[in-house]
Amino acid sequence: MNLSISVTEDLKTCFALRHQVFVEEQGVPVEEEQDELDATATHLLALQDGVPVGTARIVFKGGTAKIGRVCVLCSARGTGLGAKLIEAAVDAARARPGITKAKLGAQIHALGFYEKLGFTAFGPVYDDAGIDHRDMVRDFT
Repeated sequence: MNLSISVTEDLKTCFALRHQVFVEEQGVPVEEEQDELDATATHLLALQDGVPVGTARIVFKGGTAKIGRVCVLCSARGTGLGAKLIEAAVDAARARPGITKAKLGAQIHALGFYEKLGFTAFGPVYDDAGIDHRDMVRDFT
């Protein structure tokens, strides 16, 4: 299996992956899936043997990199791709001057996954598009 994860300008493919996972599988309202942050975000695309299987975006604000819209197609889940996608996002964030931490909103069922990748949960549980989330952070210092 040949896996590559890189920054991409191919938003059409990223949006198609996100639509499949968030809208079709998880029931996120289509009008909430894309937003104005997509225009300025850094997007990552994961390809397995040349086929798109995952994506994430990073929004930079102040010294924080907000990782979001992380998704992996069902066919590639359980392969370690999700962890590699998060690590690629963290690496891209660390490479940006002035960025001191990564933040994300994790679906409650994924808290343990992100904890294994060095993130710490904080704050209350909140609803995002009908799904319970909790904020998490990973300091780079």
